[in-house]
This record gives sequence, structure tokens and C-alpha cells, in this order.
Amino acid sequence: MKRAMLWLCGVFGLIFLMSACAANSSQEEQEEETGGESSSEEASSSANEDATEISFIHWRGEDEEVFNDIIDQFEEENPDIDVQMNIYPSEQYQSNAQQMLRDGSTGDVFTSFPGAQFETINNAGFFTDLTGEDFVGNFAETSLDVGQSDDGKQLAIPYQLVFNMPVYNKGMFEELDLEVPGSWTEYQEMAETLIENDITPIAFPGADIGPNQTMNSMMMNNAKDEEIFAKLESGDETLANDWWVNTLADFAYFNENGYFQDDALGTNQDSAMQMVANEEAAMIATGSYHMASLKEINPDLELGLLPPITAAEDEVEFEGIHTATFMLAVNSNSEKKEEAKTFINFLSQPEVASQYANETGQHLTVNGVEYESESLQGTSHWIDEKDTRFQPRYLIKDAAVADAVLSSIENVLGGTSPEEAAEEAQVIVDENID
Repeated sequence: MKRAMLWLCGVFGLIFLMSACAANSSQEEQEEETGGESSSEEASSSANEDATEISFIHWRGEDEEVFNDIIDQFEEENPDIDVQMNIYPSEQYQSNAQQMLRDGSTGDVFTSFPGAQFETINNAGFFTDLTGEDFVGNFAETSLDVGQSDDGKQLAIPYQLVFNMPVYNKGMFEELDLEVPGSWTEYQEMAETLIENDITPIAFPGADIGPNQTMNSMMMNNAKDEEIFAKLESGDETLANDWWVNTLADFAYFNENGYFQDDALGTNQDSAMQMVANEEAAMIATGSYHMASLKEINPDLELGLLPPITAAEDEVEFEGIHTATFMLAVNSNSEKKEEAKTFINFLSQPEVASQYANETGQHLTVNGVEYESESLQGTSHWIDEKDTRFQPRYLIKDAAVADAVLSSIENVLGGTSPEEAAEEAQVIVDENID
């Protein structure tokens, strides 16, 4: 038995030795065939390991492809910095961004919404002061204040300029000989013509972003005071007053008279976009950020912007809504702040920003951007020629107050009277303001 065991061990040992020699010979042959490519790849891998990796987090999944290309360009120009991008759904991002930033390992460069999220992150101390950085001068000065603290420090820099008001089918309007309405009476006539032609006037994504987007243009001429929400949060104004009750009444009118589709509260933004792409609806109650996506679904669409007009012509002060958003920032807990600033500086270069703008269909706040896409050229006149106001919803600093305002819209669409919905929301406001 001992002899048998020794014989078997000798056989297995010989097999192992022969296998090792064969593997070594195969590796040498491979290196000869590739001219040492194998060891070059290892050197490249080691070089990448030596680079400083920074984390870039945001919520715009639709921009992933263009950002990947821009990041490749950045890394080629800055071989000592690698950018790891992570994208989260917008609702998840709004809920969890503060927690992700806490230990500094995630979000060396991060993005912030204006308004309540900006205030929450600011109160947590997660913004790095960017005041005085050279790249700040690459952005339009008129857009910067939304990313500033109360004492004027530049904590975040808005990258996108968005028009938060309904997108409409210009070709459909031409076929039906419809003019863009300039008053509440004309708006009603337009809607009735669409309904008579079996077309839903407005696809309303009430299941997700419809209320928080549409409220801005619905209230813009009902509450012309641009400090209205600051006064609400200071206790000097109330939702039970006419400015908000009338806005809720307008929502109820739209819903009850067929301006919105059936089950508006059960419709998400993807379904609403499909309605417009299929020409079942004339408008979608979201904003300019959906124009490029609509064109991808139906390239034949000719699109424009058409906010709801809920006032008489001589009482119309504001023609639309704009927002400076997708605010770029550096995590104060990051150990790679300089590398993070280098990346933001790269994004602020006109040629890079122009690529991002044209490939995503987004207007930007960067100076010197050249718009080449049809959608952007068709809406760029809203920047200089139209009297728009900053999105009111983003001027609400307290998240609980913002939720109460939006809930009152949902309640009205669910059948609650405007007066009751406003009073119920005000109770929540009173519980959450100083």
C-alpha cells in the first residue's frame, strides 16, 4: 500500500510539473506573438491605479451617454484623474443625496436641486465654498444667485437653464389653425377646439412630476409677487388666500373640463410623453427638458413652449417659467477637492458645454455656448425675448411646506374643493414654519 501511494504521488507530481512547463511556454509564445502587449496592458493598468479617482453623482440618467464621452475627453486631458460617475433616479437622489455625501467617499462632485434640497445640504455643511474660483466666471452671472447662500457665498453653480412649462405640438396647431393664446378666454377656446377634434389638450403626469412642474406656470399670474413663498414661510402669507385658492380652482377647472386626460393622477411622465408622441395630446405638462426625448420618439414633431394663461390679457405679467438647475458642487467632506474643481472647470468650457447642450437638448448657463439642435434654436428666444420668472416651487426652502403645497394640488385633482385643500395644506405649513 505504501509503495502504491508513493507511486501515485510521483505520477501526479510529474503531471503537475509538465503542466507548469507547458503554461510557461504558452505564455512566452503569446508575448512573442503580441510583441509584449500583455505586459503593456499591465503597465497601463498600473498607471490607471495611480490616478486619483473622483466620484461624480447626479440624477439625469438620460445624459449618461454624453457624460461618458465628456468624461473620456476629460480623462485624456487629465490622465492623473479618473471620474467614476453614478446616476440615481431623481426621487431617490432628492431623498438620499445628503446621506451619500456624509463621509466624503461619494460625490466629490455632486449636483443639487435648487430650493429645499439646496437648503438641506447647506444646513448640513456639505457644500465647499466656490467663491473666487476662476471657473465661476464661465457662467452667466444672472443665473448664479440660486446657488448662493444667504451671505453671498457661491456654494453651487447651476449648469442647466430649463423652462418649466408645457411643451406643445406646433405642427398640430398649424393643422387646426390654432393661434398661441394670450389670455384666459383664448386659452379656453384653444382647449375646446382640441377637444372637439378628439385631442386631449394636456397630457398631465400626475403620478410623478406633473403637480410640481405645472404649479409654477399655473400660479405665475395668480401670484405675481415673486416673494410669495418666502412670505408664506415667514407666516406673512397663507395658502388660504386668493392667490393659491384661485390656482387650485384653475387646476380643478382643467381637470373637470377635460383639459387633462382621464386618470391624470395615475399617469406617469413616460405615458404622458407617449400621448404627445402619438399625437393623442397636444401638450405635455412638464418642460423644455422633455423636448429632445419627444423628438427621439417621434422625429416628425415640431415643438414649442406654451404655458397656461389663466388671466385676462391686460393682467398677464409673466409669459413663462425658467429654472437654473442641475447645480454643480464640491463635497466639503471630500479629500479630492482640487481634482473635483478641475472637473467642474472642464464642464464649464464652451466647447464641452456646447456638446452637452446639443446632445441632451438642454439650455445651459455657460457663457459662449452655441446651440445647433433644432429644439434649442427654436426655444432660445425665451432666454432674451420673453418675460419669465424663476420657478416659484424652488423658492420654497422647507421640504415639508413644499410637500403640503403639492399635496393640495393632488387633493383637488382627487375631488377635494380648492378652499378645503388650501386650508388643509396651511395647517401643515403652520406646523413647520418658525
